[in-house]
Amino acid sequence: MKSVFVVGASGATGKLLVADLLAREFEVTVVVRSSSSLRGTFEGRSNYHEVTGSITEISDDELRPLLKGCDAVLSCLGHNLTFKGLFGKPRRLVADTVEKVCRVVEALTPDRKIKVILMNTTGNANRDIPERPPLSQRIVVSILRVLLPPHVDNEQAADILRTRIGRNHALIEWAVVRPDGLTDETEVSAYTLHPSPIRNAIFDAGQTSRINVANFMANLAADPTLWDTWKGQMPVIYNKA
Repeated sequence: MKSVFVVGASGATGKLLVADLLAREFEVTVVVRSSSSLRGTFEGRSNYHEVTGSITEISDDELRPLLKGCDAVLSCLGHNLTFKGLFGKPRRLVADTVEKVCRVVEALTPDRKIKVILMNTTGNANRDIPERPPLSQRIVVSILRVLLPPHVDNEQAADILRTRIGRNHALIEWAVVRPDGLTDETEVSAYTLHPSPIRNAIFDAGQTSRINVANFMANLAADPTLWDTWKGQMPVIYNKA
């Protein structure tokens, strides 16, 4: 049975991801605050392990046993859409967590490569290709970098994987999943995957259901062939029209 560690598990997409992974019989470990709405949701599942705490406050030494033996780390971490969540601390919530996870994996020196699967956004361009978003999108994104700290955080988190870890790391492989406008649906539906956005993420955004994002992330963790297709890349996911 494969073992995974999920951060951002109490968010709208994270809950769906945890449910999907548990249904596939993954051993799932999460870290949630004592006040989290996730508490008790999966109580009684033998393959579900809940640690009370905050990923931002857990030390490397405390994180090490949680990651030991894991096959993948999946992150749906993001900022709450409140004034404090958007402009308060920690401003590098996602980037610092990705950096910490990678640092601890390197310290563990596992005998196989560990997958890191990060949920991100189509507003963040893949500068490895490089992508050339429409001018109108580039202008707005430049403004967001100044006015909206979570956007910079998303960019920095992906950049840690792109530039520090890279595509030939001895211990870590990664993929950055980029949904467009997130919607809430109850069932997985057909969706399409692309190396780069095919729409203007600001002025012509598509739709991606959270449950489809969770399904794709779980598929990346479970399917070696799919993983070989998208590792080291930043796939974009849209609901199929």
